[in-house]
Amino acid sequence: MKHIYKTKGTCSRTIEFEIDGDVVKNVEFIGGCAGNTAGIGKLVEGKKAEDVVKMLSGINCRGGTSCPDQLATAIREAI
Repeated sequence: MKHIYKTKGTCSRTIEFEIDGDVVKNVEFIGGCAGNTAGIGKLVEGKKAEDVVKMLSGINCRGGTSCPDQLATAIREAI
């Protein structure tokens, strides 16, 4: 199922991703630092959603959140 999450407090504006069973797939950030966000997507591709949430939650860039932290929040809400 495809999910769309509007980010808060980051350069990226939106995160689109799928969760197939309990596996994260097709992560795409709209906005933000293209290389970093593409890298995040590749690194979490195929991993269990709960593992991604544990790995990325609490990472701070500025303002108390980051693109990885926002992805963790989005996945947490989706599951």
